[in-house]
Amino acid sequence: MIPAPFDYVAPTSLDEALAALREHGDEAKILAGGQSLLPVLRMRLNAPEWIIDLGRIDSLRGIREEGDAIVIGAMTPHSVVGNDPLVAQHAGLISAAVERLADVQVRHRGTFGGALAHADPAGDLGGPARALGAVFVIAGAGGMRQVDADDFFVDLFETAIGEDEILVEVRIPKHTGWGSRYEKFVRVEHQWPICAVAATVRVEGGTVTGAGVGLTNMGSTPIRARGVEEALVGQPASAESFAAAAGRAVEGTNPPTDLNGSAEYRLHLAQVLTRRALAAAAGLGEG
Repeated sequence: MIPAPFDYVAPTSLDEALAALREHGDEAKILAGGQSLLPVLRMRLNAPEWIIDLGRIDSLRGIREEGDAIVIGAMTPHSVVGNDPLVAQHAGLISAAVERLADVQVRHRGTFGGALAHADPAGDLGGPARALGAVFVIAGAGGMRQVDADDFFVDLFETAIGEDEILVEVRIPKHTGWGSRYEKFVRVEHQWPICAVAATVRVEGGTVTGAGVGLTNMGSTPIRARGVEEALVGQPASAESFAAAAGRAVEGTNPPTDLNGSAEYRLHLAQVLTRRALAAAAGLGEG
């Protein structure tokens, strides 16, 4: 299907983009990599009068090291994020998730910030962002503000980004030396996950001293499994500890029922995948 007619603007600076957004308001949609927006336009599920393309704003791309964080520009393609040595060294969970995200074509066109701003609870990046305690930098008329991952995802396809604001970058606290694993369960490769678990674990002297766990497609937003984290820290890095902690993975979840599986099925999957992800992240195989 052909999209409804719209006007198009491609600003070359963040200030120009914000000005265009303020001018056109509810009549405008932001275009990042287009992997989510373009299908919606083609199906005429949304018919904005203006498209504001961020693709020419170079300042929104790139990856840098800044103190205790790795900073990823919102318009950085997934393929760049997945191949970046800084991300692999200090935020390995992001690298692991991007490797399983969609297919090669989507990873080259889609953008890191665009996927997170879309806030699909079945998206592959929300869980890792929650697990790592990411911080989102958002620009608006009043300047820049930062939003923690716990407050960024508001509801289904809804984030803390205001109608006149743009996601600029994502700050990932360094997890240097932590083991990571992204366990994703699908019926067909490259599909949206029926359920997925993002886990990162720090082990020192055989004891778990840090853990971050995020769940995908287990509610209307990505979920941080804090019960699992609390159950792990201070425990031996063993299959028994991981199995016991995984039993708390379903706390606070509200998984959907659809053609791919029932809520009960996802509750079971979440515990199995959490156990596997924790064991793999700690270097014990897949548990």
